[in-house]
Amino acid sequence: MADAPVSTRLGGAIRPLLTPKSVGASSGFLGTMTLQPGEFIAEHYHPYSEEFMFVAQGEVVVRIDGEEIVARAHEAVLVPKFRSHRYENRGAEPALMVFQMSPLAPSPEEGHVEVEKPPFPSAIPPVVGK
Repeated sequence: MADAPVSTRLGGAIRPLLTPKSVGASSGFLGTMTLQPGEFIAEHYHPYSEEFMFVAQGEVVVRIDGEEIVARAHEAVLVPKFRSHRYENRGAEPALMVFQMSPLAPSPEEGHVEVEKPPFPSAIPPVVGK
């Protein structure tokens, strides 16, 4: 994780770890998201990929198409493709999540659609391809 580039554009700290760019992955990619108390990942959806999310530490509120799910340490959530989702840390401790996206979109630009304005729109998005 320490060597992975960090993106804060959508909120929190997103670190793509195993990607087409970093290791030549061809069927998806894996990364981490870290949320400090009060931080969130802005609402978005993936038209090509499912998102598999595992909470390694802390607690996260996952909102999928308006329905809230509380995911605690050692629990996992599946976000189906086309489903709008947002992650928020409402707790007092940092949250660490591991996520995997699969299958890959035709291009990184086509794989992510923003629903909510990102908190840091001028920051670099997560780098996963090319």
